[in-house]
Amino acid sequence: MVVLVGQVPRSSAGREAFQELDLRAFFGQMAKWVGQAEDPARLPELLARAFAAAVSGRPGPVVLGLPEDVLAATVAVADAEPYQVVQPHPGAAAPARLRALLERARRPLLLAGGAGWTAAAVAGLRAFAEASELPVAASWRSQDVLDNRSPSYVGHVGLGIDPTLAERVRQADLLVALGPRLGEITTGGYTLLEVPRPRQTLVHVHPSAEELGRVYQADLAVHAGVVPFLAAAGSLAPFRDPPWRAWTREARQGWLDWSRPPAAAAAALDLAAVVAWLRERLPDDTVVANGAGNFTLWLHRFWRYTQAGTQLGPRGGAMGFGVPAAVAAKAAFPERVVLAVTGDGDFLMTGQELATAVQSALPVVVLLVNNSMYGTIRMHQERAYPGRVVGTDLVNPDFAALARAFGAHGEVVARTEELAPAFERALACGRPALVELRVGPESLRPPG
Repeated sequence: MVVLVGQVPRSSAGREAFQELDLRAFFGQMAKWVGQAEDPARLPELLARAFAAAVSGRPGPVVLGLPEDVLAATVAVADAEPYQVVQPHPGAAAPARLRALLERARRPLLLAGGAGWTAAAVAGLRAFAEASELPVAASWRSQDVLDNRSPSYVGHVGLGIDPTLAERVRQADLLVALGPRLGEITTGGYTLLEVPRPRQTLVHVHPSAEELGRVYQADLAVHAGVVPFLAAAGSLAPFRDPPWRAWTREARQGWLDWSRPPAAAAAALDLAAVVAWLRERLPDDTVVANGAGNFTLWLHRFWRYTQAGTQLGPRGGAMGFGVPAAVAAKAAFPERVVLAVTGDGDFLMTGQELATAVQSALPVVVLLVNNSMYGTIRMHQERAYPGRVVGTDLVNPDFAALARAFGAHGEVVARTEELAPAFERALACGRPALVELRVGPESLRPPG
């Protein structure tokens, strides 16, 4: 993301002028680079740097301030060339070392995710893993890097992790982290791997050098993007009769069992059954954008991603992500079904983007889980401070009526059997639609 921010004229800088902001101080901890154009003749240089920084290595946001008088100036200056994406290459030694480590392994596990995945990288991961029957777990909100129907896919390492999979991460004798940061969520609060030297032999492949060794000391640290690394790994000879075959098959069966909705819930509206019905009803290329909150635990556990680029979720945990992400996805892929899954508190932060969807004729479908509370915070309150719940109850609007006020289609579903006809009407209406799922306050997380 490249963010161009208007700034006060240079003559007013430092005076706390109207709407003046110290961009470097404000965005410094959030962005890869923050700059400001003080000379209009340098705009091609600065914009070229902004785009190159945003897309190279680990992609991320860049902020460039544009003072008002700089924007109004006229200069004669040569333009820059289009930016190029720069990804470090692993060389020949790292893939060879990886194969040597695999030769000694009996319980290997690939942990795939992070940024920079392309169609070629996704195909390369599948070919590499399936050729040697290697198990692959997806890191936090990266469940679409491997078709979940692959015999190598064994689940999601993030919030709401299958306890059996968590134990497999601990028991692995070789962990190959291909692309993700080894941050708090993917490591289960830094408990799945010991700090700073894990019990598992650790291979960490990442496109940013500063990420390697940040928390964990890897036995093999590879400064490379996933695209060039998998291209190089594809030349390695596969293992035809791997000693970990049973390990992989057990892990695969464990995920199949975990992702199967349990017997009918006592609640009138069974969110597991809702997600299971949707995954059977919608096409494989459906883009699913979710916000942040406990409602996502049902989605992460029971949805099955089969194509790359179909999962959009805030890896930093930001609420309000789902609706605007879905609107953007529908603008980029108008021929595909785009589903936003959001909570009630989550929706109230950015739900006004329904107006953008209506104005731009982008028929997204919003599935809103309404339990009349900030569910994640309530869960922590009730677990840590029973009887001291405060500030998490919500007095909500009629969300279906609110959607209709925007010019969208609106429906309310209170029972599982009401979902299918309501969703079909939403999908067929030809305009943005919102289906509100009213659940009880006990719907804080899936069972098990």
